[in-house]
Amino acid sequence: MNHPLPHQSGPDAHRAEPVQGQDSETMTTSQGAPVADTDHSLKAGERGPTLLQDHHLREKIMHFDHERIPERVVHARGAGAHGIFTSYGTAADLCIADFLQPGRETPVFVRFSTVVGSRGSMDTARDTRGFATKFYTSEGVFDLVGNNMPVFFIQDGLKFPDVIHAVKPHPDVEIPQAQSAHDTFWDFVSLHTPAQAHTMWNMSDRGIPRSLRMMEGFGVHTFRLIGPGGRASLIKFHWKPRLGVHSQLWEEAQMTAGADPDYHRRDLAEAIESGNFPEWELGVQIFDDDGTSVFEGIDLLDPTKFVPEELAPVQMLGKMVLNRNPENYFAQTEQVAFHPGHLVPGIDVTDDPLLQARLFSYLDTQLTRLGGPNFAQIPINAPRSPINDNLRDGFHQHYVPEGIAPYKPNSVDGGCPVMGQLQEGTFPPLDYPQPVPAGTKQRGEPASFSDHFSQARLFYRSLSNTEQAHVKQAYSFELGKCTNTAVRERQLQCLVEIDLDLAQAVATVLGLALPEPQQQTPDAPLSPALSQIGGTWPVAGRKVAIIFDQSSPEGMADLASALTKAGLTPLLVSSAGGKIAPGVQIDRTYLTARSIEADAVVLCGSLPPAGDAHPPLDAKAGAALDASQSVDPRVVMFVQEMYRHSKAILCLDDAAAQVLSVAGIDGRVPGVATVPADEVPEQVTTLLSAHRVWERFA
Repeated sequence: MNHPLPHQSGPDAHRAEPVQGQDSETMTTSQGAPVADTDHSLKAGERGPTLLQDHHLREKIMHFDHERIPERVVHARGAGAHGIFTSYGTAADLCIADFLQPGRETPVFVRFSTVVGSRGSMDTARDTRGFATKFYTSEGVFDLVGNNMPVFFIQDGLKFPDVIHAVKPHPDVEIPQAQSAHDTFWDFVSLHTPAQAHTMWNMSDRGIPRSLRMMEGFGVHTFRLIGPGGRASLIKFHWKPRLGVHSQLWEEAQMTAGADPDYHRRDLAEAIESGNFPEWELGVQIFDDDGTSVFEGIDLLDPTKFVPEELAPVQMLGKMVLNRNPENYFAQTEQVAFHPGHLVPGIDVTDDPLLQARLFSYLDTQLTRLGGPNFAQIPINAPRSPINDNLRDGFHQHYVPEGIAPYKPNSVDGGCPVMGQLQEGTFPPLDYPQPVPAGTKQRGEPASFSDHFSQARLFYRSLSNTEQAHVKQAYSFELGKCTNTAVRERQLQCLVEIDLDLAQAVATVLGLALPEPQQQTPDAPLSPALSQIGGTWPVAGRKVAIIFDQSSPEGMADLASALTKAGLTPLLVSSAGGKIAPGVQIDRTYLTARSIEADAVVLCGSLPPAGDAHPPLDAKAGAALDASQSVDPRVVMFVQEMYRHSKAILCLDDAAAQVLSVAGIDGRVPGVATVPADEVPEQVTTLLSAHRVWERFA
């Protein structure tokens, strides 16, 4: 019996009956041919490279790449900055790339981004962040296009449209924006279990970074570096931030989305403007290129897997400093075009099936976004090395090529351009003579790709108790937003396979019975490097709010100056605006300040209610004031939020300490103290070096 097609489109979408002989439940190509497998790209053997002839892959990715005009389909909301990469010279025996040789300084442009939201979404959504770096080397452009997490949701590029369609807003009502807390996302990841490891990273604090300056970056895939003489090594790229890896708390991230949706891009721009230049070291984990693409039982071609640093230490190759903000957001941050195939001699790709699809997708998407094949001529994308190609014409052609023979071979232009003369043991990008094993043309995957839970288990169990509690809350919140009980139950089954304690905590909140495990997930040695808690880091540029009454500003300018000299950024908050000294401006009033802006707070004086502290004028003021109200209610709320978010709270005098009493805060708990003004910089630096006062709620 025939039934109407459930998702018809095109000129005949109104018809009630399917095409003669076509089963309405069968997936097809856009031309109507049946599709038997949409999970695996066509490869030369089980572990071989992806074949260009895979028309289903090309059609699916091509259509996906052109779904939005002109906004990026993913990574639409971004922030960028210019900088310099300086090589340590430690890669000289590992890679022949010129920018990694001793003493080389290479201009870079970096774009950070969220994946799910549109250009108008908030910065602090729980999401993966893009971390893409364009190196303008003397040998051409090298793009390191990565994320702030080392694993991804899928193993094969053929699944990329599926995961993004699942996490994007529901197509009928276009909500929710920039969120994964909805049915379609959890429906997909609970069914496509390779996504469980990346989902675990997203549900951790890594999904809500404190700052773009405080994120790790990862190349995600395994790459091949070619050293002198043609010796090859497999590697994974890492960016390590000088300020450490820090995150917001979930309530804090939600508040920030409303109070300052531009929080991350503002933080990055202000840090650079103030001279607190963000820094990262670039490092690699190195593995033998022995033909197996396996290290310690971990498949290096599986992008849902990472290698713990305890097994393969990260060896540093150089340092990147971002020292200049964009001159124009659209011209640079919006028009910059990255591509994993933008490589230089000495750096090559591997047969990772997700990476193989990206080699097509990133190039293809620029045709729509940037109006044609000449996007490399846009200044932010243009190489800083000489260009001599036979590419001609097309939309937005700005070069004026010389000669009359844009073909090879030719004689009328003297044979120009001539082929590059490479030294023995060196190869152009993508030309490394990697052996390709004999195999059958097929859609499939190696057996090693079938382990979907052990790394999620390793990651979760390597976190501190505090971080594990945050993961439990994140899963409970996200699944609590789902309305489909079957989706909740299926994801709970996945959590049971990962960790019973985690699953039990989530099941209790959801009011669901805990299912029985269906398999035995192996344990692996824990990786302490995965935890963000326990170390100390530099505090350069961290913000310290100084709250005082505008009628009593004595000493506030000196305190702000002392904090600045200590490398911190003071934020002057008072009952009214204005200047308190020549050149010293009050930054916020009680009305415009919010705790999410500060990493620590210093209270000065009794902070009585200001003249505008009245609910009809300011919803933050809370209950109506009466004669017994001794502290401005907005200050009370500010301090309570700082306390709840495990941030440092210092008082300069006994009057300020009384503010804590009004706020219901015990002045003896960790990270709360009364200190003289001259000790504030040292005390704040010590407390902020651990990011938060985690022991407050141990």
